[in-house]
Amino acid sequence: MSSKPEPKDAHQLNGTGPAPSPCSSDGPGREPLAGTSEFLGPDGASVEVVVIESRANAKGVREEDALLENGSQSNESDDVSTDHGPAPPSPLKETSFSIGLQVLFPFLLAGFGTVAAGMVLDIVQHWEVFQKVTEVFILVPALLGLKGNLEMTLASRLSTAANIGHMDTPKELWRMITGNMALIQVQATVVGFLASIAAVVFGWIPDGHFSIPHAFLLCASSVATAFIASLVLGMIMIGVIIGSRKIGINPDNVATPIAASLGDLITLALLSGISWGLYLERDDWQYIYPLVCAFFVALLPVWVVLARRSPATREVLYSGWEPVIIAMAISSVGGLILDKTVSDPNFAGMAVFTPVINGVGGNLVAVQASRISTFLHMNGMPGENSEQAPRRCPSPCTTFFSPDVNSRSARVLFLLVVPGHLVFLYTISCMQGGHTTLTLIFIIFYMTAALLQVLILLYIADWMVHWMWGRGLDPDNFSIPYLTALGDLLGTGLLALSFHVLWLIGDRDTDVGD
Repeated sequence: MSSKPEPKDAHQLNGTGPAPSPCSSDGPGREPLAGTSEFLGPDGASVEVVVIESRANAKGVREEDALLENGSQSNESDDVSTDHGPAPPSPLKETSFSIGLQVLFPFLLAGFGTVAAGMVLDIVQHWEVFQKVTEVFILVPALLGLKGNLEMTLASRLSTAANIGHMDTPKELWRMITGNMALIQVQATVVGFLASIAAVVFGWIPDGHFSIPHAFLLCASSVATAFIASLVLGMIMIGVIIGSRKIGINPDNVATPIAASLGDLITLALLSGISWGLYLERDDWQYIYPLVCAFFVALLPVWVVLARRSPATREVLYSGWEPVIIAMAISSVGGLILDKTVSDPNFAGMAVFTPVINGVGGNLVAVQASRISTFLHMNGMPGENSEQAPRRCPSPCTTFFSPDVNSRSARVLFLLVVPGHLVFLYTISCMQGGHTTLTLIFIIFYMTAALLQVLILLYIADWMVHWMWGRGLDPDNFSIPYLTALGDLLGTGLLALSFHVLWLIGDRDTDVGD
């Protein structure tokens, strides 16, 4: 071979390019074992060198090739199992119909839960404990919002972990369960105690009257209700998310509405029952009320130790207090509005409709926030992919009319407001709740308030989740408490405004009863 090699070959022969891989040989036998290779000598002339391979080397190369091929296939299969595995279809592939179909049933279930909570509040508002200790009304939105702050955050956090494959093995699953359950017990106890303080303060400021027995009653009722409700709802959430994974449903679409479906009813029933039971023991309040508070506070170190063992919850244990505490304060303002309107005959019906409008708005925005957070988590970690996390406020057209999957889900959730509320209003009317007649003008004002509430919440969710992501904060832990609290405040405020306008125009046909 005296012909000059091609330039590409010359680079390879001089060591400046990659050498031909032995895997490129055709045929399984790699015969003959002797071959020639060509190098450039010092004077530039071609030098022919005979390379002899032993059969052992050839056999080793063949075995190495087989191992490499098998390893490549194994790596591909591992990648598939890691990235996709048994996870449900990615939200990126969901259509508007599939989103609506998956959200509809949990949304209706959650709505009927809020209707039941409203009927309960409509009944218990006439109990002696609610008449004598009116600050209990301030606790209602705060503790119902605490469900949104903790259980919905838990559902969003576990849904994201399930979708990105962090709950695939039994060990990971158990670590996530124990850490998150302990975390919400810590948060429920502390925030329940702070909610009682806020109720005492908001009740004292307008009237200038402070009662120590009432303060201890509010504290014991709030802490016990928050603790028990979080324990029960947390266990339900874990079962829902694990079951959703097994049947191939996106947990983001069903977990948060189901958390709300029983959350409002369980929380309000517990608050009513516990406060009534403690009120009956008011003669011995010096012993019973402080003892109840001390019991739940004494369990705090146990939950803190368990929550610190999981890396996923350790960070939230230290940094996740700001959103839930601020959200509790925002919800308490809504509770103050409820406290001042529920006893006014001109606002008859507020008690039964408030949990419904607040619950529906909070449920829908929690679903949207959880979906956006999962979408961002699939593309990196908080603080990364800054191009997907703009810091400026998005345009309403971008939020509701762009072709991306998050805008599509926002449209679907917004379109559920009117038919959902019509079903819930009809249910309340059939159950003769609210001491009010549902006239056409009332339905129009109510629907306007509900649509405006959800419209504002979905827009704020689009901005807030991306803004928090751009700042390196996990939206699963920080966004939902703010959004559900804003839902409580907007819902209560807009509903009170609607009732006031209806009273001014004389379209309030009420039948107030005991």
